[in-house]
Amino acid sequence: MSIVHRRKGPSLLIGGYAIKKMGVARFDWRDPYYFAVALSWPRFLLSLIALFAAINLVFAVLYLLGPTPLANTHPGSLSDAFFFSLETATTVGYGDMYPVNDYGRIVAGSEMMVGVAFTALTTGLLFVRFSRPKAQIRYARNAVVAVRNGQPTLMIRIASARLSLISNASAHAGLIRISRAPDGQKLRQIYELPLIRSRVPLLTLIWTVMHAIDKASPLFGYDAARLIEDDVHLWISVEGHDVVLATTIFDTQAYGPAEILYGMRYVGAISADAEGHPTADLRELSQIEPDAGPEPLQSGWVDAR
Repeated sequence: MSIVHRRKGPSLLIGGYAIKKMGVARFDWRDPYYFAVALSWPRFLLSLIALFAAINLVFAVLYLLGPTPLANTHPGSLSDAFFFSLETATTVGYGDMYPVNDYGRIVAGSEMMVGVAFTALTTGLLFVRFSRPKAQIRYARNAVVAVRNGQPTLMIRIASARLSLISNASAHAGLIRISRAPDGQKLRQIYELPLIRSRVPLLTLIWTVMHAIDKASPLFGYDAARLIEDDVHLWISVEGHDVVLATTIFDTQAYGPAEILYGMRYVGAISADAEGHPTADLRELSQIEPDAGPEPLQSGWVDAR
């Protein structure tokens, strides 16, 4: 999930599906924390470097405006003033340059407070970004519609990419599609997809999340062509408790109409090793085959009570 700013307004991209909002500020100065956390790592680091350089440049200019406030610097040298500003902001202080009058001391003292505040804020933001748990949930490349127990069933295969256990894992699925009102107006509607099993006590291997396409399903009567015609997008969200991280993780994935395949099913990706231990091959997570012949056993197909 990411936010992209376009000329006509910011867009929220979820699995390739763009949701655009008008009248939303690209950057709200009253909410800098959200902006800093929402940035990608490269943009965050570049923004941090640019802000730090800008702060030091401002103070370097302030030093030059005074009557020779620094010792052992070339008169009017912006590079010397900028390097002294770096020393002061980071509290390094090599000792070769120092303020020699009241003006220089006032500017240096002000920069010390700004530098300490900047370091504290940067440390906090880095901690928040590093401490945010990542779900590391893998999804099959395509959602499929196959026959299960004689019933057309939407299936999405997921797995945890970590060796740690995820307890009390739950999944929610929904779709958004275009419908037409009696007056011909196009409406974009959101539906929840009831799952055959929406919760498992432990997510250890592979879980095939399923929705039965019966007469009550929003997908009843659909085929691949109609999915494209109605611009159907499917969402799935997964939540659970990571035992190692000792926190709740959350992740979401979206599928466009071309990524929902009819008449296909997932190839079995669970086997047993020489000692009989169940083994999940996540390299086979997205492998599919035509929906013909006996149904392969998929993790999550047994609705144990």
